[in-house]
Amino acid sequence: MKKVTISLAAINDVKNFVNVVTKYDFDVDLVSGKYVVDAKSIMGIFSLDLSKSIEVQIHSDNCDAFIDEIKSFIVD
Repeated sequence: MKKVTISLAAINDVKNFVNVVTKYDFDVDLVSGKYVVDAKSIMGIFSLDLSKSIEVQIHSDNCDAFIDEIKSFIVD
C-alpha cells in the first residue's frame, strides 16, 4: 500500500480525480480525519472536508501509472 496527500479544491478537481481512479481495478481510499471513503465514489468524496488536504491510500504495489496521473492533485 502506498500513501500520498492530495488537495481537491474545486468541483472539477473531484470529477477529474474520480475519472482517473475509476480507470484502475485496485482499491483506493481517501482518509480525512476519522473518515475513510472509497475514492471511486463522488458522493463519498463530497462528504469529506475538502478545505483540508486528504490522504490517498492506494492498495496496490503496481500503482506508478496511477500516481503519475494524479500528480497535479498531490500536495507534498
